[in-house]
Amino acid sequence: MRLFLLLVAVLVSPIIQAEHLALDQLLEDVKNNQGIEGKRNHARESAFIADQLKQQQRLKAAKIERKKQERISKKLKKHLEDNEKVLTVLESELRKKGGVLGELLGVARQAAGDLRVDFERSLVSSQFTGRGQQLSLIADNKALPTIAQLEQLWFLLQQEMTESGKVVHFNAEVLSAAGEAHQGKVIRIGAFNALSDGHYLRYLPESEQLAVLVRQPESQFTDLAEEFASATTGNADLGIDPTRGVILSMLIQTPNAFERISQGGIIGYIILTLGAMGFIFALYRLYELLQTGKKMAAQLLSDTAAIDNPLGRVIKDAESHHSPDVETLELVLDEAITREVPVLEKGLGMIKLLAAVAPLLGLLGTVTGMIETFQSISLFGTGDPKLMANGISQALVTTMLGLCIAIPLLFLHSLLASRSKALVQILDEQTAGIISRRAEK
Repeated sequence: MRLFLLLVAVLVSPIIQAEHLALDQLLEDVKNNQGIEGKRNHARESAFIADQLKQQQRLKAAKIERKKQERISKKLKKHLEDNEKVLTVLESELRKKGGVLGELLGVARQAAGDLRVDFERSLVSSQFTGRGQQLSLIADNKALPTIAQLEQLWFLLQQEMTESGKVVHFNAEVLSAAGEAHQGKVIRIGAFNALSDGHYLRYLPESEQLAVLVRQPESQFTDLAEEFASATTGNADLGIDPTRGVILSMLIQTPNAFERISQGGIIGYIILTLGAMGFIFALYRLYELLQTGKKMAAQLLSDTAAIDNPLGRVIKDAESHHSPDVETLELVLDEAITREVPVLEKGLGMIKLLAAVAPLLGLLGTVTGMIETFQSISLFGTGDPKLMANGISQALVTTMLGLCIAIPLLFLHSLLASRSKALVQILDEQTAGIISRRAEK
């Protein structure tokens, strides 16, 4: 046991000694570091104290500057209050003195705005360009207009009134219907119409140019325009638009005869085709009846029977019958007249049929057009009348075409029927005379 304890003591002794030496070294290091750290803290404290003194000096200077600015602010505030009082007095005086000028500004703005709108649609602006920009300086400016601007407003207003009563010739750039620009001689009739080479022009506000109407009014107006352009002295007639383009636009939008017919659709073309066939045939039959009537009139004056007319052929048949029996002769003549009557009345039934069918086809077109109209109403409602215009146009145009065909055909049928009846009556009278003379013999 003693030996064991001695062995343990020998082994532990170096370890304890080593630990004792390490702790001494650590204590010595802490002591040295404590001195160094103290010096650093002392230096930091000195720097902090020095900076604190500087901050105090800056704070003191800032307080002095604040007091100085407060004194300046009080002076400026007092000066501002004094200026506000003076400004209130001046504004009151300005309102009193500028009351009339304010009304003048409102009137000038309103007059300039209204006149600018008129200039945008006036033909006079095609000759005197840039007038709208001059009026914009008055209408869009919030400041009072100058004397020069008021004089310019008066001048432009007087210019528009004066030019509205003149017929002026001038050269300007005119756009053709295809959009090509060329220099042309323009005749401006006040602010109502403008002409160039016998064509009516329209004014383009966006470019301040004149353009030829794509579609000109009726020939009676264009003929007057050509005569007016070629006139050098005296008075000349001319159709003008006092509404400054409204009536002219309505005239050029009015469809012509071919466009009216096309609105009738396929039924309208069928009516016209049947009507043309009926007219041609009726005129042809009228010509034949007139020629036949002339030949029969010549036959009445001739002693020789000719076979180129119904009366001559009837007389020829009577002459070829030598029997003294009057009843037999009467039968022969009745047979001859029966052969000639269908030739004289040929085509009357067909003409009458066409005259009756034409209004029925017009009624068919009316029904078809109304069906189309009601379909448009059911799909799009009644908000836009243009959507219903095609159906209504077809309904009305076909009815018009049917009546326009039926009425003349009825007159032609009546004329042909009366003419053929007159020729048949001549045949009856002559055959009666032939029978009576044979009976006397």
